[in-house]
Amino acid sequence: MMDTKFERQIAVPMEVKEMYPLTGTMSEVVDNTVQELKNIFSGKSDKIIMVIGPCSADNEDSVIDYISRLRPIQDDIKDKILIVPRIYTNKPRTTGEGYKGILHQPDPTKKPDLFKGIIATRELHMRAVKETGFACADEMLYPENHKYLDDLLAYVAVGARSVENQQHRLVASGVGIPCGMKNPTSGDNGVMLNAIIAAQHGHSFIYRGWEVHTAGNPYAHVILRGYTNKHGENLPNYHYEELIHVCDRYDETGLENRGIIVDTNHSNSNKQPLEQPRIIKEVLHSCRHSDVVKKHIKGFMVESYIEDGRQDVDGGVYGKSITDPCLGIDKTKEMLYEVAELL
Repeated sequence: MMDTKFERQIAVPMEVKEMYPLTGTMSEVVDNTVQELKNIFSGKSDKIIMVIGPCSADNEDSVIDYISRLRPIQDDIKDKILIVPRIYTNKPRTTGEGYKGILHQPDPTKKPDLFKGIIATRELHMRAVKETGFACADEMLYPENHKYLDDLLAYVAVGARSVENQQHRLVASGVGIPCGMKNPTSGDNGVMLNAIIAAQHGHSFIYRGWEVHTAGNPYAHVILRGYTNKHGENLPNYHYEELIHVCDRYDETGLENRGIIVDTNHSNSNKQPLEQPRIIKEVLHSCRHSDVVKKHIKGFMVESYIEDGRQDVDGGVYGKSITDPCLGIDKTKEMLYEVAELL
């Protein structure tokens, strides 16, 4: 690999976990959240899941501040909604350019530092559990990095650009927590469902230098995020007819657990974050109209931060996204209470 510079060897996950260990109380928070999510996906609980938070967790203090503001809301609506904050610490980039998340750049204004990034991601998730009582979600952009956070996460997602990748599917089969598999950017539901079938079954493969065997993840499920057509136009897949189609295709797989999470941003909202509350209401209306849709819909994914919109990396506005635009906390609070009333 003549064109690759090997700068330094990174500490393995076990070493990082020994440096930054969880307390018993923190582990209990994670375990309880995971179990509650499993109860929802298996149909034992009829609560709705809200995977909600910034497009990218770009600043530790503002992210914790944001999540802390969700805590009293969760306490008020806990009988109807389970909030799982998004702490997305690594971001896929369509062209490879731009801010790739706190994993790459703990300080978005400085050059990448991957080891500091690993520590920063673990510290951020630990602070969320310890200071807010929330176990959170992250995207499994790099399957080999999942072990740095696997004792902290309650939920993990495989993105639209990764869902067809064999390594993502195999690792998803052994993570032991609910794992959302997004439809690809092309909108091909078959690709997404094949990924879920693969993730729900056991496999043998090489992972981090080990031969490993997985039992399968029965909580792997659909995330609908809209899609892009051949003309580059964003199109939604949350409308009633789309939901019925996915439910029918899903049922044909014969899988026991067949949950759907609707991502209300990305192509579903054409990255117009203020549309997210409306999209949720439409999907809930579809649930009231069809028992089939209601049975499959388990929750929503929402991009939300302290301030509405987005800014450039050097924008300087506290709590405002530096990647995709988000719904501000005030509108988010209003939305969550309104959704709780509709349930």
